[in-house]
Amino acid sequence: METTLAIVKPDAVAAGNAGKILAHLEQEGFRLRALRLVRLSREQAEGFYAVHRERPFFGSLVEFMTSGPCLPVALERESAQTHLREVMGATDVAKAAPGTIRNLYGTSIERNAIHGSDSPENAALELAFFFSRTELIAAR
Repeated sequence: METTLAIVKPDAVAAGNAGKILAHLEQEGFRLRALRLVRLSREQAEGFYAVHRERPFFGSLVEFMTSGPCLPVALERESAQTHLREVMGATDVAKAAPGTIRNLYGTSIERNAIHGSDSPENAALELAFFFSRTELIAAR
């Protein structure tokens, strides 16, 4: 079993789609291990997305991720990162396959409803950003 992180982004929370996205993930075999509704500060968003600091979209990404509450979720299943990437769909909602979360709930390449860890190494770092080790162990 692998554990990974997803974040239901502010656009999806504001649109009332958080529950639908969580249900979609559960239907895909993910087990919810921890979740929390948070509103990221600028410093938190800049820290979380520091890997993108030099990219041209960094500023708008930070603004978007601090625009309202988001829902970080620890998820568990076999091949969690790989399967989550498939279930989420392409980053650009216009290219996301039918039935994927981004196809169903995203509205643009930036307002694409969900973030997901892209590797086991990043999942470990991203999970630790939002959840303590105790919270993740207690959820098992």
